Amino acid sequence: MEGVDPSAVSLRPFRISDADDFLSFAGDDQVTRFLRWNTLASREEALATIRDVCMPHPWRRAVCVGDRCVGVVSIWPGSGDDRCRADIGYAVAREWWGKGVATRAVRMTLSQVFGDLPDVLRIQAFVGADNKASQRVLEKAGFTRDGLLRKYTYLKGTLQDLYLYSFLSTDVVPAAAD
Repeated sequence: MEGVDPSAVSLRPFRISDADDFLSFAGDDQVTRFLRWNTLASREEALATIRDVCMPHPWRRAVCVGDRCVGVVSIWPGSGDDRCRADIGYAVAREWWGKGVATRAVRMTLSQVFGDLPDVLRIQAFVGADNKASQRVLEKAGFTRDGLLRKYTYLKGTLQDLYLYSFLSTDVVPAAAD
């Protein structure tokens, strides 16, 4: 599948005006099937999520192609003794799957987040063992697969094995060669 010009992908804070674009992916069961949040059903839910969840979040960005919101990337920093690490999560609209958008967004996040959150030395991702596409995104973005967490959590009622991936502040973000 043809990729997207990496310079067309950007990250920015969410805007209320992103509601329709946000609903186009957050309302798609195929996009949300590996996510902890439920599929949205209405524009009102999309507006509420942007206003109450995305905008106040300390590190949640709209993934954009041009200026159109086509996805989300989030960092959840730890606190106290866990302040050295943060979790990453992301989702991209189905029409942009396989085009390098998610990989580019994750790489851009890695290039920014260690400067924005200086206590964070490790970014980690928990990925379903059957979510091959997300595993590939992380591997192309330079993450290391640390191991398999067997029967680790329930996701939408099903017990899941998860792979744990990590990227350290001392690791090098690979150049875009998708």
